[in-house]
Formats: sequence, structure tokens, C-alpha cells
Amino acid sequence: MKCFHFSNGEKKDDPKTAKSPSARSFTTEFMRRSGSEFNSQNVSDVSVESLGRATYPNLSQQPNNLRVFTFSDLKNATRNFSRSFLVGEGGFGCVYRGTIKSQEEPHNKIDIAVKQLNRKGVQGHKEWVTEVNLLGVVDHPNLVKLVGYCAEDDERGSQRLLIYEFMPNGSVADHLSTRSQTPLSWATRLKVALDAARGLTYLHEEMDFQIIFRDLKTSNILLDESWNSKLSDFGLARLGPGEGLSHVSTAVVGTIGYAAPEYIQTGRLTAKNDVWSYGVVLYELITGRPPVDRNRPKGEQKLLEWVKQYLSDAKRFSMIWDPRIKDQISAKSAQKLAALANKCLVRHPKARPKMSEVLNIVTQIVESTATGSPLPRVKISSSTDASEESKKKESGLKRRFMDLKIGERKRSVWWAFTPRLIRTW
Repeated sequence: MKCFHFSNGEKKDDPKTAKSPSARSFTTEFMRRSGSEFNSQNVSDVSVESLGRATYPNLSQQPNNLRVFTFSDLKNATRNFSRSFLVGEGGFGCVYRGTIKSQEEPHNKIDIAVKQLNRKGVQGHKEWVTEVNLLGVVDHPNLVKLVGYCAEDDERGSQRLLIYEFMPNGSVADHLSTRSQTPLSWATRLKVALDAARGLTYLHEEMDFQIIFRDLKTSNILLDESWNSKLSDFGLARLGPGEGLSHVSTAVVGTIGYAAPEYIQTGRLTAKNDVWSYGVVLYELITGRPPVDRNRPKGEQKLLEWVKQYLSDAKRFSMIWDPRIKDQISAKSAQKLAALANKCLVRHPKARPKMSEVLNIVTQIVESTATGSPLPRVKISSSTDASEESKKKESGLKRRFMDLKIGERKRSVWWAFTPRLIRTW
């Protein structure tokens, strides 16, 4: 699943690459430049009262414990970037496994993942800067830990690398793939949903500033040695809108099949884009299918279009379950998870739940499945939802489809959400 980069007419924010003689002398200049680059935002829809009030945290001023590595250090750690140590490859570049000495216990070695910038790739310096800025200051058990970075410029050119904790069990996408010999169990998939919700809730609501992940997908959810899930690859992450602002306007980037429709159409980014992506991930966990699969029959290539034909009939609902673990799946927990996914996939972004609300529901599903107790009725409400629901009742549209015109196209939208009778977006 490849990332897309295309302009929607908004101003792109591509920084220019700085040069400096070495990794250690580079640090001060890097932090000065990268702070302004990461914090720069093109924001629209600003109210008159909010003009001049929007403030963004200067992440370069936040304390961090990142180690600065030399390129020679990393060559030794990866045996000169041996192909036998290669564990992955993407738009940023190649990722290698390596070992380094622990700073706390020098006699012990720790495994690391070294991501090397591909100088000819479509992603580059800005993504590298963003990850160092962001992962250097955030701290949560469901976010991959950034150990350090390397930045050297010499006669060979620029070397930009990121060093992470090593995640030995790969990505969730690896295990959901039909090529995997070890598909994730249903219990592990529920744990993935819970861990991802915890990580997103932290980014959206538990810091002094909001981070929008912008590229949530199963290939960016990694698994540690204990099968705990952690969000990774923050190169596309952005600071959320400041006080009094409704959204951040950006060039549209992300991965086909995961990005929210309103973001693709307008470039207006909010945390609800991540909520939509999370809904897609939930259906991946239930079905074992990616959001887009061109190798399947025409009517099954797009996951969200394929599943909705089975959601209105409880007897047919099990037909979308991943056949490899069908005997493990709890019908009630799968139905509740699908109901939550539908709520995340509502077309109107304001009607989607916040991630803290999503986390509460996923926690209930996981706990109820583990104990075997009856699952509670899923109910997500807010003042905005209550107001909209009241209007729906008055207009007689509570249990009907209505057409929502988007540009010159019309889409069907299910506005009345009821967990027992599963409907979709």
C-alpha cells in the first residue's frame, strides 16, 4: 500500500535541506531549523476573535533524550548495512536491524532498527525532521520509541538516519496478509485495536498540544516481543489546529484506502481523519483484508464497499470474518467492533467520536470478551451529536438514507446509527 502525495491547491510546506559538517555540530542548527519547519502551518477558517491567538508549541525547545549517532556507529551496528540485516523498505528508505551497546548497561547490547533516508525517494528531509522533533518529546507505551538519529554531511553527500527500538514481530499488516503463516488470533486483534486506540488518544487528547498522525494503517502498527502494538512512522504527522481554529490546511498526503474523504477533497486536516483511518483498520482486523486489493474480483476490491452488503443482515455478517480464524471469533465482539467502525466511518467528520470515546468502547469490548460477560450497548454521544440527532428526529430522517451531494457526485449516508442493527457509512 503506497503513500500518495498530491496537491489540492493549498500551499505545500516543503523545507529546504540544511547542511552542516558533522552529526554533533549539526544538532543545534537542526533543532533551530526543524522547530520552525514543523511548527509552520497554513491554517484557514480563522475567526476574527482568534486572529493572533493561535499558538503552537516549539517542539525543538522540549527536552529529549535522543542519542546522536555517527554514520560509522551505524555501519558497525548493521555490518555495513548488510542486505542480510534488511528488514523493510518504504518511501523513506531501507530499514535494517542492528545492535548497539546500552547506555545504561554498557556490557549489554540492545537491538535497534535503523531507517536510512533514500536520497532519491519521494519522502525525505521533512519527514526525517518531523520524526526527530515529534518522537523526541512524546512518550507512550503504544508509540514506537525513537532511540536517536544521525545527520552527517561530507563528500559523499547527506546521511540522514533514524534509530528506533526494534520490534521483532513486524507489522500487523504482515500478519494479516494471506502470505502469513501465522495469522493473528482474534484475541490479539482485539488487543491491537485497544493499543492503537490508546496511542491515538494520547496523541489527540493527552498532551499540551495535539498531534494528528495522518497515516494510520496496519503497516504502521508494529508488534513487540510480547505482541503489544505500537504506532510507528510519524513522518507525515502534523500539529493539530491551534486555539480557535477548526482545522489545518495541508497538501494531501497519506495512503490510499485510509484517508478520510473530506481530507482528500479539501486538504482540511483534523483529528477526525485519524478516527476514519481507525475505522478502516477495525474492518481489516475483522476481515483480514486490506482496504484496497486489486487481485480480488471487481466487487470485492474495495473493503468498505464489500463489507457493507453484509452488515444489515445478522445471519450474513459472519461472511466477512477472516476465514483463517473464523472459529476463534466471538460473534458479539465482532458485531460490536463493526458497529464502532461504522461510527468512525460516518461521512460527516463532526459526527465521528473522539478517540477517547472510541477507547472507552474498545476497552469494554475487550474486557467483556475476556470475562465472557454480556457486552454493553454501544452508545457514543456528545452535545454535537445530540443536537444533530434532534434535528434528524424532527425531519423524520432517523432511520432513512439520505443523499449528500459532494461536488457533482452523490453518496448515501446512514445518519441513524444503531449497534444492534448494523448499518454502515
